[in-house]
Amino acid sequence: MENINREMVIQTTALNKTYVMGDTTVRALDNVSLDIHKGELVAITGSSGSGKSTLMNILGCMDQPDSGTYQLVNENVSTLTEDRLAVIRNRYIGFVFQTFNLLPKLSAMANVALPLLYAGHKNANQEAIKALEMVGLGDRSDHTPSELSGGQRQRVAVARAIVTNPALILADEPTGNLDSKTTEDILGLFQTLHQKGHTIIIITHENSVAQLCEREIVLKDGQVIRTD
Repeated sequence: MENINREMVIQTTALNKTYVMGDTTVRALDNVSLDIHKGELVAITGSSGSGKSTLMNILGCMDQPDSGTYQLVNENVSTLTEDRLAVIRNRYIGFVFQTFNLLPKLSAMANVALPLLYAGHKNANQEAIKALEMVGLGDRSDHTPSELSGGQRQRVAVARAIVTNPALILADEPTGNLDSKTTEDILGLFQTLHQKGHTIIIITHENSVAQLCEREIVLKDGQVIRTD
């Protein structure tokens, strides 16, 4: 993809992350440098132990590297305090998880409105309804998660991710708990969001998911071995 003059959303330089597990030291990330531009749909892949979960946590501002820099929308977030990282997560990142992470006692609308409420938005419910309509669930806004199918729950999760109009949508194995037909539906939704200009990173171990993205970043032993 041609990225000349496109706004940079993510730029990492020489990220390193090491964990000590008993007598063993694990180099989870080893000098990881990558760029992701506005409007890209990117898959991050790799086998178990490749470092993709660690990279996802850092890109999602849920963890920090031991060294190296991480620029998110031109802000260096690699050394911020936890309080500031929480603000960054709410302002810039929409999360979609494999297990949906919906609050079971809240309606779809209330789940989607949560990020806006945390940010002090005055019209949270109205914006939540709009987001649910975008994912085809406007008529399910008063349903709780237990009243929805797996695919519908994931659509609610996607609506929650986009309701703040974030700079980045970060999806962690978003089709891992779905059947093949529902997987196609959710991937189609991501492609529609991509066509509307959203920047999306999908962490996945499924080749079929990665092939639908316009670029794949492959990790092995904590290093980027391919980015195309």
